Amino acid sequence: MSGLPIEQALPALRAALGGATAAVLQAPPGAGKTTRVPLALLDEPWMRGARIVMLEPRRLAARAAARRMAATLGEPVGATVGYRVRLDTRVGPRTRIEVVTEGVLTRMLQEDPSLDGTSLVIFDEFHERSVHADLGLALVLQSRALLRDDLRVLVMSATLDGAPVAAMLGDAPVLTSEGRAHPVEVRHRERAEPRRPEGAAAAAVREALRRDDGDVLVFLPGAAEIRRAEALLRGDPSIPATVDVRPLHGTMPAEAQDAAILPAPAGRRKVVLATSIAETSLTIEGVRVVVDTGLSRVPRFSPRIGMSRLETVRVTRSAAEQRRGRAGRTAPGVCYRLWPEAEDAHLVPFARPEILEADLAPLALELARTGVRDPSELRWLDPPPAAAYAQARELLAELGALDMDGRITSHGRRMTELALHPRLAHMILAARERGLAGTACDVAALLGERDLFRADEGPRDADLRLRLEALAARGDFAGAAGRRVDVDARRRVRAEAAELRRRAGAAEERAEVEACGALLALAYPDRVAQRRPGHVGRFLLRNGLGAVFAEPQALADAPYLAVAETDGRRPESRIYLAAPLTLDDLLLHLGGQVAREEVVEWDAESGLVRARRVERLGAIVLAESHLRAPSQQAIEAALVAGIRAAGLESLGWSAESRGIRQRVAFLRALDPAWPDFSDATLLETLPAWLGPHLAGVRRLEELRRIDLSRVLLDALGWERRAALDALAPTHVVVPSGSRIAIDYADPAAPVLAVRLQEMFGLTETPRVAGGRVPLTLHLLSPARRPVQVTRDLAGFWRSTYFEVRKDLKGRYPKHHWPDDPLAAPPTSRAKPRR
Repeated sequence: MSGLPIEQALPALRAALGGATAAVLQAPPGAGKTTRVPLALLDEPWMRGARIVMLEPRRLAARAAARRMAATLGEPVGATVGYRVRLDTRVGPRTRIEVVTEGVLTRMLQEDPSLDGTSLVIFDEFHERSVHADLGLALVLQSRALLRDDLRVLVMSATLDGAPVAAMLGDAPVLTSEGRAHPVEVRHRERAEPRRPEGAAAAAVREALRRDDGDVLVFLPGAAEIRRAEALLRGDPSIPATVDVRPLHGTMPAEAQDAAILPAPAGRRKVVLATSIAETSLTIEGVRVVVDTGLSRVPRFSPRIGMSRLETVRVTRSAAEQRRGRAGRTAPGVCYRLWPEAEDAHLVPFARPEILEADLAPLALELARTGVRDPSELRWLDPPPAAAYAQARELLAELGALDMDGRITSHGRRMTELALHPRLAHMILAARERGLAGTACDVAALLGERDLFRADEGPRDADLRLRLEALAARGDFAGAAGRRVDVDARRRVRAEAAELRRRAGAAEERAEVEACGALLALAYPDRVAQRRPGHVGRFLLRNGLGAVFAEPQALADAPYLAVAETDGRRPESRIYLAAPLTLDDLLLHLGGQVAREEVVEWDAESGLVRARRVERLGAIVLAESHLRAPSQQAIEAALVAGIRAAGLESLGWSAESRGIRQRVAFLRALDPAWPDFSDATLLETLPAWLGPHLAGVRRLEELRRIDLSRVLLDALGWERRAALDALAPTHVVVPSGSRIAIDYADPAAPVLAVRLQEMFGLTETPRVAGGRVPLTLHLLSPARRPVQVTRDLAGFWRSTYFEVRKDLKGRYPKHHWPDDPLAAPPTSRAKPRR
């Protein structure tokens, strides 16, 4: 018995997995689940001597857990207990517990979907909800459903609500282990500056060493801040000589990690400077004081670089509580929080699952290699967002990783073997065929680092070639760039580039600096850019968006660029990192994606159809020439598009053609069988009614000379034309003999505007639509001003006429205003003819 809190939950866990094939174990940090559970289950009857695979979300934790379990058994790592992490494997023929991380479990499932020889898969620290963990669990559940119904799954978490996971596992039992914690006093300080939190952290460490007992655990966002805090503390004469400063992060050697994790020797204290790895995955002996900067570095999809990148963010409330709890494992402790107490209430409760925010291109590629084309084929706690997943597959197809049917290609399989982002893997593989693999490895390593140049030396030069030169340069300054180099960053990039060369089989060679743009175009084919004509520093991206240098740059007048980093704004984003690209290089490396087409389009500025032969890469036109004889179909399509863009008013509408539309609209209001001549419908159906009349038309003035009256009547057909004239005549002959036009502008009430004297003797209101609709009469004075509006002419003569007559007789005394209008002869003159 280890005496750890998890021991009390082990009997129930054994019983649960003895009777079911899945379980969820909730246990707080420090309970001992990571190192005790695999050992406790190793000899269960259902194991039958098979293997346990445990997924850890972090490499450091995977190695530390394997070493701790191996030490418990009194064996070296690689015997009963081993691990597999990126670039480091320690397993042997007798290994029965394998602690794996990152994409290792995914690769194991791709190579052997049945996981032959494995009886249990454990997902540790599942609350971190990494994409790898979600993918691994989805693939394991698929294997259970199709191949291995006896494969057991155990999900362990410190803070995650176990109920949804248990439901996804098939109503698996949920077991809980109560932790063991002592009270922890919280002391708030001023906010740690996000860009330089190490200063505030060092000040809190000095205070803690004076006031408090025990070892100190400091949470910093990343390795760079750890190195700077270490330098501050090691060079501080106020720090007692009995204090050891121990960094702890994932890139350190195992011996250095052990020095940070194991208890301090008698008579000494230690200050451990750690990343968020120490929140839950590791137990660090002797800690009584925690200093929390409140910052964490997490992977986030960055539109600026088109890939995921580590970003510094505020911790969540649950993470802050886990950090605080580290001080109370063995005795009462103290937690220094480097932010005001009032900000506690504003912390986000939990982190969002990575799958909802991450770049899904790596996930889509892994699923394609597994044979999964649609994520809905698998069971997810949170399925990948459909739009982001579709965008990821589009990128993979553009990189040649997927074929026309969406299946993985041989090139895509080779990309997965490099364990890089698909953009960078494609770049290295394509560069290898061109003899540029070594330079591509340097570029890939540079893109994974924030910058080689120090950020405190003025405006940033966007030219990636300067970084390649700086990578090979000696000393602090980068040759022609004249900028001071971040030596630690350069060391990391060099180490990463060397490892990439080893994996890609690339020789150690001098970087081809001028090939930088061509290589970036391979990684970012969607970000090739062309300088806009007549502009310096403004570019058109292949995707049709704009890009601009916010500050003067040497690259501003380059004809073509390959852009690696932008701010992602629309419609015009800022360029932060790029390299020049020649047209020859562009055609050499992306020539297969260049579209050659005949473009016939309407030019609104000149008012004519232009026809060109065009070579284009997306929105970028690389070359064009005049097309002498475009097809009539293409010309008509261009004219139709131009009319739709400009609107129907761009056509030559006469009073007659407008009248036809109004008459048809009037009849359609009575009978929906009549055609719809509204603006929206005419625009939508342009090819049908106008297309037959566009032969020989290329210019706006020719378009406006088309007789639209004839066009509309042709569209009606002979029977409808005859019905139109009968049911909605253009004119009415009134009693005076005048032929008066009918106004159909209001389809509900056609209007006849006529002088009152011309209607003498008419007893009934004129009608249209076969007598169904009386005209609305606007009876006019001799000066053609309305004196009465009516649809009941007989009623007007009987009553209202006599009041109107009085007024008209006084205003127009030379005109005849009879006492009996029905007996008087109609006239259009001042007095009727005798």
